[in-house]
Amino acid sequence: MEKQAVKKDRRYAIACVTSMGVRITPADRMAVQNSNQFYMQATSAETNVLNIASSLGRECLAMTRFVEGSPIAEFIKRELRKRNISYVGAEVPQGGPWGYRHQFNIADQGSGLRAPRVWNDRSGEVGATISADDFDTDRIFGQDGVAILHISGLIASMSPKTTDCCLKMARASKEHGTLVSFDLNYRASFWEGREAELSSAFSEIASLADILIGNEEDFQLCLGFKGPEAGGKDLGSKIDSFKAMIGQVKEKYPDAIAYATTLRQVITAEKHLWGAILYAGGEWYVEEPRKVPVLDRIGGGDGFSGGLLYGVLSEWEPEKWLQFGWASGALAVSGINDYAEPADEKQIWDIYAGNARVQR
Repeated sequence: MEKQAVKKDRRYAIACVTSMGVRITPADRMAVQNSNQFYMQATSAETNVLNIASSLGRECLAMTRFVEGSPIAEFIKRELRKRNISYVGAEVPQGGPWGYRHQFNIADQGSGLRAPRVWNDRSGEVGATISADDFDTDRIFGQDGVAILHISGLIASMSPKTTDCCLKMARASKEHGTLVSFDLNYRASFWEGREAELSSAFSEIASLADILIGNEEDFQLCLGFKGPEAGGKDLGSKIDSFKAMIGQVKEKYPDAIAYATTLRQVITAEKHLWGAILYAGGEWYVEEPRKVPVLDRIGGGDGFSGGLLYGVLSEWEPEKWLQFGWASGALAVSGINDYAEPADEKQIWDIYAGNARVQR
């Protein structure tokens, strides 16, 4: 498909539907059960993606729901404002101590051969009740304008309501000339008992998407394509198999302008091989896996997506989309937050070049 131009007369560079929560992480790489000190951040996979563009001066929008009167909701709002992310969302009464809340994500970063562990505490999550009726799509997409709508498979599979919301937002985007980015983000626990329903919904969103993104297994598990076998040590040797898989995706969903997948091989909790593949404009672009140091692996894929989308927004050539995405993912895993906050474009390009010399 011919490259579609990014609309420049839009208030928001990227918008997303998201369920906001907080993440708590033990200090000093301790395991959760052994720690009594925790660092808290406001988080969601979708706003993690927005954070590259928002940090670099582009206004972004989170469409969500909040628990009315909740101090956690207030914490989240303040954090989003700090990150240059605007938000819109209904205020939902808590309904007492056993009512609604914002989810807690409890994460052990891992250390050495002790793998990271993440425990999601989501019962009563207010974000699972998000409805398309919460948002004035004519104003958001028609009057204010959005260059790219980003949809994650996490919010698209969270509940029947959020699935319906993501479908309607994708349809509204196409009516208003907004590009749609879809990061498949498969989670087995979200799909359990809803496989047929979600397979159909994901297929429709993929058919509307201009940018399709996955990791090593997302295209297989979400859309049913045959890909490389899981496991094994030599990730680089599988690149041709990943290309063949993306070729299948392109054949079924031919209207996208970009198809991308990240490549990750874990050596230890603190050291990974990190690579990526992109097909765009009839050409293949490959970042061969190379070693990156890891402080916290959560959010690396979101950083990749955010960097890739920033390249699309900036109307660079596709090769630079991939390079900037790769380096943005590497930046995300170098910090304790699960989102990257680049100081400027140069910082990301220096990461890509492998230049860690002091900047004075």
